[in-house]
Amino acid sequence: MTAETQLPQATGSCCSPSGSCHDGAGTDAGGTGVTTVYQVTGMTCGHCEGAVSEEVSAIEGVTSVKAVASTGQVTVISQGPLDDEAVRAAVDEAGYELTGRA
Repeated sequence: MTAETQLPQATGSCCSPSGSCHDGAGTDAGGTGVTTVYQVTGMTCGHCEGAVSEEVSAIEGVTSVKAVASTGQVTVISQGPLDDEAVRAAVDEAGYELTGRA
């Protein structure tokens, strides 16, 4: 008898079934912090979301990032207010453009 492993079906992304390159770490489990939503152009898929999330997550004080390619919105939860220029630089490093706050 052999065991079969079934992998989840991808739904719109090469990255994961949820269409995201990250593991769900974009949710704020504690429910605390400053939430800021940014508008980013150029994201088209889960891979793009992951690239932006990874770079923005590296900013000191950021506790959660959720990027959504279909809307271009990036929701950031941080311990305190963020410097918009630091977020712009992180998005630029990922290869996308921050157009401002949503």
